[in-house]
Amino acid sequence: MTAWLVHLYTASSALFGFLALTRIFYDRYREAFFWIAVTIAIDATDGLLARRARVASRLPHFDGAKLDDIVDYITYVFVPAFFVWHALLVPDRWSMLAAAAMLLASAYGFNRDDAKTTDYFYTGFPSYWNIVVFYLYVAGWSPAVNLLILLLLAAFVCVPIRYVYPSRTPVWRSLTVALGLVWGALMLVLLWQLPDVSRPVLWVSLVFPAYYLVLSLALDRRRARA
Repeated sequence: MTAWLVHLYTASSALFGFLALTRIFYDRYREAFFWIAVTIAIDATDGLLARRARVASRLPHFDGAKLDDIVDYITYVFVPAFFVWHALLVPDRWSMLAAAAMLLASAYGFNRDDAKTTDYFYTGFPSYWNIVVFYLYVAGWSPAVNLLILLLLAAFVCVPIRYVYPSRTPVWRSLTVALGLVWGALMLVLLWQLPDVSRPVLWVSLVFPAYYLVLSLALDRRRARA
């Protein structure tokens, strides 16, 4: 029973993603980001719960990894792509192109054999579109800049750079998790402040993404040398 509850917990993220879509449709973006934040919290914790409940051995006929990929594609890719299109974060004439780049690049990224490596890295930009879109929205950059960022990241989905799996990559894991928790708190502050956010809080919150990128590139380089 416990194993099924863990799978239900994972699957519930799709429901919250749907709720985010309904809020986007009615231009209630702050509420949409709240539901997106809920899906991130579920994704950050369901793996730990699954390992503790030993769902793989208790329900060997049910593919929890496939379920996780399905709901992650909905919440990390489809919902943010719809946001980009609906909220016109990019120039109107390019909005469908931007959404298509996100959807198609991530469809490739999710289905490559080495999407998650055995030593706990993601291959290619790990489709953190929900976080990227949140930053683009709160930063208020020009639509042209947003388009450039989205297309560049879509291209990097297909580039085989290894990115840190924050809760499982063993190198500096404790520091990464600790910084991630601080970052999560800052993101909640920004969410609470919407639509007018504190610029100092916004810039401080970018320290963790910068750390994540530098650590990922350094470890990828070390892996390549090894």
